[in-house]
Amino acid sequence: MPSRKKKTISSPDSHRQTCPIPKGTLIAVGGHENKGEAPEKGSNQANNRNFVPDGILTRFVEELTGNDPLIVVIPTASSVPEEAAHDYHEVFGRLGVSRVETLNIQDRTAANEENALKLVDEAAGFWFTGGDQLRLTAILGGTQLLQRLKERYTYEPIVIGGTSAGASAMSTPMIYEGRNDAGMRKGEIAITTGLQFLHDVAIDTHFIARGRIVRMAQIIATNPTCLGVGLEEDTAVVVREGYKLEVIGSGIVTILEGSSCTATNIYDITPETPFSIRDLVLHFLAAGEEYELPTPPEMHR
Repeated sequence: MPSRKKKTISSPDSHRQTCPIPKGTLIAVGGHENKGEAPEKGSNQANNRNFVPDGILTRFVEELTGNDPLIVVIPTASSVPEEAAHDYHEVFGRLGVSRVETLNIQDRTAANEENALKLVDEAAGFWFTGGDQLRLTAILGGTQLLQRLKERYTYEPIVIGGTSAGASAMSTPMIYEGRNDAGMRKGEIAITTGLQFLHDVAIDTHFIARGRIVRMAQIIATNPTCLGVGLEEDTAVVVREGYKLEVIGSGIVTILEGSSCTATNIYDITPETPFSIRDLVLHFLAAGEEYELPTPPEMHR
């Protein structure tokens, strides 16, 4: 009689080997980060004591490791990629970085080419510009470039920064459609899989300036495991070890926790009907505050 195979139960240590804590650092920016001495026109920076010229981009440069580090700017999300990349070449050069390259990936074929992969292997820092986050994920998702970048983020102390669309795309789920004044009716928000540097986190940008808290609440109502991180303009989170967040910049970060919510009707109502969710936990965090995501990276398999 053949022997029955014993069921193998994974230990916590094997989880950690499968899903190591990332050695890289993420910097997700809410858009309109300051790029010079004067406050951005129409921003929250004027008359704000937390405002520091070039503050977020300076921090990005300070996080780079190695001598004479290379920054690769990826303007794939932008409809004017050359112009978007040029702005960052100027800023990073002024901040003392002598090596800045543009990796202008405009189709999936280019994301698998050897010259692109070589730049990914050499760079100490990567900067994703703003634009359209769906364009970014549709072009890079499943490519060798994204796989190589994830491997380096996991095992090496690289820095990955992104602003606006470049920040929204870092998380899973990723919001890619929905008006600023929309969100109270079921189905008004569209989500997909992001670049997956952060799991069970939805990042939204320009958060206070564009009144996006309700649309974030709907995302959480669909699955309260998800945590909402709303980034205001000229404001960012620095993420270490995949779950430790530090707030920097001149505005505030809004965090919505849904795991302890007591009720929602999102699954019962028909599309275009206002939804309900009870007992969301809300945090407003300014520069210097820290927060730990409830699900550390080793829990993801």
